[in-house]
Amino acid sequence: MSVSSIFRMPNVLLTGTGSVQQVGVQAVKLGARKVLVITDKVLNQTGLVKQVTDPLEAENIQVDIIDEVVPEPPFENLEQIARGIRDQGYDVFVGIGGGSALDVTKALAIMMTNPGDVRELVGIEKVRNKGIPFILIPTTAGTGSEVTYNAIFTDIRDNVKKGIVSPYLLPDVAIVDAALTVSVPPAVTAATGMDALVHAVESYTAQRASELTDGIALHAIQLISRSIRTAVYNGKNIQAREDMAMGSLMAGISLGNAGVGAVHALAYPLGGKFKVPHGVANSLLLPYVMKYNVLANLEKFAQVAKALGENTEGLSLRDTAETAVHALARLSRDVGIPSTLRDVGVTEDDIPALAEEASKIDRLLNNNPRWLTVKEIEAIYRDAYEGQ
Repeated sequence: MSVSSIFRMPNVLLTGTGSVQQVGVQAVKLGARKVLVITDKVLNQTGLVKQVTDPLEAENIQVDIIDEVVPEPPFENLEQIARGIRDQGYDVFVGIGGGSALDVTKALAIMMTNPGDVRELVGIEKVRNKGIPFILIPTTAGTGSEVTYNAIFTDIRDNVKKGIVSPYLLPDVAIVDAALTVSVPPAVTAATGMDALVHAVESYTAQRASELTDGIALHAIQLISRSIRTAVYNGKNIQAREDMAMGSLMAGISLGNAGVGAVHALAYPLGGKFKVPHGVANSLLLPYVMKYNVLANLEKFAQVAKALGENTEGLSLRDTAETAVHALARLSRDVGIPSTLRDVGVTEDDIPALAEEASKIDRLLNNNPRWLTVKEIEAIYRDAYEGQ
């Protein structure tokens, strides 16, 4: 039985090598005269940002750059940047970078038209007014932030990741150019690539999955699983980079419409308290959560195994489904992701508090294929601690 669903996408989506050169033309269509490019210091120093500013300036647009975005950004980072730009007369924002830069750009766009404490926007559809137009350009193949309508930030008051969810966070234009990802180092390629794979697997098996998202998610799994090892260990391979960029994009589209589940719910407390990068937390937890989820939808998890390229001939439905769990654990190890909670600084004494915190994230847990109690969440964390 299908469920009622809404399918959302950016107004304009440009893909392909060299597509970043269209940013100036797209900005003009949005009425740009004065543009703020939002990024981080590391990316700004690489020279990649120039690939955005040159096409903008070629259209006689005034361009400023702010590179104050920090990894896993707290609300304070947002507020600091907002204070400095609010009265500068920018009519279009362009975000370039990884998920942090893109999420900050999204939030800043709505903060310009929704004054007050940004924390009041946390939750589902709390944003009253559409923000100023913005363009998003990812430089990693992982977060899918350029095609989703949520933005995640760290609340340092309670060390918890919190999300703003609103259709107004979808960009007017998203540009996905694999050439921008070639210089991404192996560890970041691995973490962001596995993050995208988590998006695809979770959205495919989510309660809100639909026929539209299923096909997109399965193809994302195929693209990422066949190319992530090459992208990590031979980053100059442009075909692998293109597969990863397209796989990440498709996983983001599926995530943005079907949502995700318990992997993300359990990952958020790790990011808030232990500062584990989002992609690492997701990919570390994926096999352990899947082991619990698999019985809830054997058919879909069996399809995941096939999309991963596993040889399932002669296996029962259950064995095929469980093959997906082992295959994803192996893939995560192959690209250097930590495999236990001990590896990221969690102690056994931390587990009850982590479980309690994760159990509160109903928005994600309600979309998980299997209902999980606090005790089951704690058991998953213990499995991930022991490496079982």
